[in-house]
Amino acid sequence: MDKRIAILGIIVENPDMASQVNELLHEYRDSIIGRMGMPYREKNISVISIVMDAENNVISALSGKLGMLDGVSAKAVYSKK
Repeated sequence: MDKRIAILGIIVENPDMASQVNELLHEYRDSIIGRMGMPYREKNISVISIVMDAENNVISALSGKLGMLDGVSAKAVYSKK
C-alpha cells in the first residue's frame, strides 16, 4: 500500500482523556511527522493538529481509536497523492 500525507484534527473536550490521547499518539509516533497542540482555556478544550505520513489504514486506525475516547473527536484529511 502507498503512503499518504494526512492532517489529523483532534478536539479534546474531556481533559481526563489527555493522557490516553498522548499514549495513542506515542504508539503511532513512527508515522507522525509533526504535532501542534493548543489549549483553549476559555472553552476548557484542547485542539491538536497532527501531520502523518502513513498508509490509509494506519491513519484511519489512529483516527478511529481517538474518536472512541470519551470527549474526543478526530477527523482526517488526506492528500490526493
